[in-house]
Amino acid sequence: MAIITISRELAALGDETAQELAKLLRYRFVDKQTLEERIKSYGVAEQKIEKYDERKPSFWAALSQDRDDYLHYLKMSVLAEAGAGNSVIIGRGAGIILKDIPGVLSVFLGAPQDIRAERVKSYFHCDDRRARQIIEQSDKDRRGFHHYFFDTEWRHPSAYHLALNTGYLSPPLCARIIQSLWDQLITKEVEDTHTLRLRERLVSQNIKHEILYDMEIPIHFLEVEVSQGQAVLYGVANSQSSVEAALIAALEADGVTDARSEIQIVREYGIIANSAGNSLRLF
Repeated sequence: MAIITISRELAALGDETAQELAKLLRYRFVDKQTLEERIKSYGVAEQKIEKYDERKPSFWAALSQDRDDYLHYLKMSVLAEAGAGNSVIIGRGAGIILKDIPGVLSVFLGAPQDIRAERVKSYFHCDDRRARQIIEQSDKDRRGFHHYFFDTEWRHPSAYHLALNTGYLSPPLCARIIQSLWDQLITKEVEDTHTLRLRERLVSQNIKHEILYDMEIPIHFLEVEVSQGQAVLYGVANSQSSVEAALIAALEADGVTDARSEIQIVREYGIIANSAGNSLRLF
């Protein structure tokens, strides 16, 4: 099994190339709508998805619990779609979410500004000035989305295995180039390792969901890593009982035979006023 992720500029023929590639390899095509439906299946409201979808959150949105929920369910959705079989996944930071999993090929599609502007004018039936405004806003949103949620420079070549210029390369040609690279990199051994590592990543995310959303155990900044049957939990808690409950949840996950905590226990502090003035006390 293998996954190809496509990141793209607006009007860089991303959907067209991804669809051509999916047909060529006989892979599933996972687009924005597919991921949105998956996220909504977890109970996330559509307005929450729209608030964060491929854009940097506003100041107040960034402080909201909705922001953390969106990222959590986005990761769950991308991992679930990847686990469903060979796929071409477009957008939504999929290449970063699946980073370091063998058998995941990450591709970036771009094009010169003038060519993109002509395409946008055709798509939206607008003049050149408006087309460039649309491109500028789209680039700003996608750059902000990747930087805010993943601390990644969206266009930087180091984030991808391959970058292609669709100003000069057609979608069918891009698809064949990507297929050629896929043939070179994705061996049977890589596919077998991919299946194992993807499953471990899925289990990690499911444990995180169980702890934070089903059991509502207060572990801040929780991250879970599963490897060879061992789950390691990282984060911050204010009691040993929370850590122990989280470890029990991890041990109940499929395929987990051992769980270890690297969670830091930090007692909470608060300012309590008294007649002599403010003093710092534990609570």
